[in-house]
Amino acid sequence: MNKQRLQIVILNYLATDVTVDCLHSLSSCDVLTSGKARVIVWENGTGADAVTTLSDTIEKNQWDDWAELLVSPTNLGFTGGNNRVIERVMESVNVPDYFLLLNSDTLVTNDSLTTLIDFMDHNSTVGIAGSNLLTETGEHQCSPFRFPGIASEFDHSLKLGVVSRLLSHWNVAMIPPGKATSVDWVSGASMILRRKMLEQIGLLDEDYFTYFEDVDLCKRAHQEDWGVWYVPQSQVIHLEGASSGISKKTIKRRPQFWFQARRRFYLKHEGKFRSLCIDAAFIFGFLLWRLRRLLQGKPDNDPPKMLIDFIRNSSFFNGFKLPKVQI
Repeated sequence: MNKQRLQIVILNYLATDVTVDCLHSLSSCDVLTSGKARVIVWENGTGADAVTTLSDTIEKNQWDDWAELLVSPTNLGFTGGNNRVIERVMESVNVPDYFLLLNSDTLVTNDSLTTLIDFMDHNSTVGIAGSNLLTETGEHQCSPFRFPGIASEFDHSLKLGVVSRLLSHWNVAMIPPGKATSVDWVSGASMILRRKMLEQIGLLDEDYFTYFEDVDLCKRAHQEDWGVWYVPQSQVIHLEGASSGISKKTIKRRPQFWFQARRRFYLKHEGKFRSLCIDAAFIFGFLLWRLRRLLQGKPDNDPPKMLIDFIRNSSFFNGFKLPKVQI
């Protein structure tokens, strides 16, 4: 019997159909059928219909050898759901070398997985590696990234091309390299984690609930001298925002938990003064953008009430206590 090398963790929440599609894409992967990898689907409080659909799908397709369904009566968020699975596997007899956090709204191939495993096997100082996330039409979507800060927040809110070019070195979204590259952080949509690193730095910070937890984990990895790398040869299709409803294509009001997670990240890693400066940079840039939009007659594609929501959730109004994200 082959030793299990990889544990894949998939959270399902309000996206059962795409989770089923994700499992179908995994079913053709050799690392699963050979026993080198397994999948645990954590049903994160969607309800009885989701549990029935997922369990029936696994049984009907005879995926029991490599897929297991665990059920939570409540939504524990991206952090809590993933942590419960990792903790469970860590306590098992056959503890794998790696964990792959894989969004339910993804489609993978055999190469998606084997490329990540091979890369980690040959780079022992790397703690985290991320895939090349693509749209359904094969266009580059996101990942890898630089850590955000004062310059990137001002640029992001200002939306002015000449400023973006001047501040391109601080832009969060990087031009994707063509080869494996050391980066600041990678998306948690497809992120492989070394078990030894998790044993040293700990699991996901559950006070984020969801959003910014992947940035935080990569930041903590860097602080303990673990490498974070982007591996473009591992290609994964990502149907962005299936569970959260937040995506570049959908203009919705940002939920409060997004602002709370953002504030938690900056206060935790940048401190009080820089957090205020970062908030001020975004607010000032966004005010200039809104003025320019009105003067130039540009369409309003911003999330509704973005400015007032941002100000209300900033450190200016909420102080410096590290927030615990509330849903």
